[in-house]
Amino acid sequence: MTIVTLDGPRSTTPDVVDVVTLGESMVTFLPSVPGRLADVPSFDRAIGGAESNVACVLAAAGHTTRWISRVGADGFGDHLVEAIGAYGVDVCAVRRDADRPTGVYFRTAGDRATDAHEVAYYRAGSAASAMSVRTMDLDAIRSGRVLHLSGITPALSADCLDLMRELTARRPGRPLVSFDVNHRPGLWRGDADGARVLLELARGADIVFVGEDEAWGLGGPEAVRAALPEPDLLVVKQGATGATAFHGPHVTSVPALTVDVVAAVGAGDAFAAGFLSATLRGLPVRERLRHGHLMAAAALTVPGDLATPPAREHADRLAALDDHAWGTLRLGPGWTQPAERAEEEVRTP
Repeated sequence: MTIVTLDGPRSTTPDVVDVVTLGESMVTFLPSVPGRLADVPSFDRAIGGAESNVACVLAAAGHTTRWISRVGADGFGDHLVEAIGAYGVDVCAVRRDADRPTGVYFRTAGDRATDAHEVAYYRAGSAASAMSVRTMDLDAIRSGRVLHLSGITPALSADCLDLMRELTARRPGRPLVSFDVNHRPGLWRGDADGARVLLELARGADIVFVGEDEAWGLGGPEAVRAALPEPDLLVVKQGATGATAFHGPHVTSVPALTVDVVAAVGAGDAFAAGFLSATLRGLPVRERLRHGHLMAAAALTVPGDLATPPAREHADRLAALDDHAWGTLRLGPGWTQPAERAEEEVRTP
């Protein structure tokens, strides 16, 4: 569609990009020192959001991406839009809300897997919770070759859940729908229907990512596939063990890499980005899983949610290693940077 403005005709149809992501991003406050939130004297500001993380990693890897959400008409909203846009992500379809704030959260420096880890969310009533079929531009949301969604969004509000049901409905002409289950029980506030809702949404997607530890209490990848036969491609992430992909009658498993972990945050989003990047390039499923592991390793070896991905040729070389070399590869901080590659290669027999 084209409208006429004082500057001449202007198209209102969004350009098609490789990947569109939809979801809440928040300003993240990272502790300056380890310890309880009550004892941390100061925090460094960053950004965090599963879907925007995927968009940023894909943009840094050379793909065209668009992040769509709602943020407050406040300084934190300004920061999110500017910071995400700085990665090369198209943020033109982000809506500003004059009545609701941008979400923020604080976390401790510890690993999320330990009891000492604390997260304090301030997102109730946020601008993103007002995303709905009525308030969002559905044409812009569907303007990618791939639409990436996550299970965080439906937990934000009833309107967000209705929007997710609309976007995962199987209709002719829709983009390839990617869905990361991302089950966060705390967001569902004890709602026992949360797991059922996520299973329902996953059944409407074409590509599904789910952690074995969040997969509805089922025992192992095969049981997950039996409960979720609809997606064309199902990826079950198995933590330090690796990941298994079910695609048609085929099953492909790739072990995880040995990584010197700095912080266990952002790895799942980076894995999805690596897998989707390889999917857009038409690589075989085995290489898609390996690129997912490599992107996850990049995230695991930095303190925050986002890391600079390895150059494409570097990632391709590692993804092409034989099984023995892949199994003995060990990656540490700085491995994605050219200056560190010689050391990394020495550790690759």
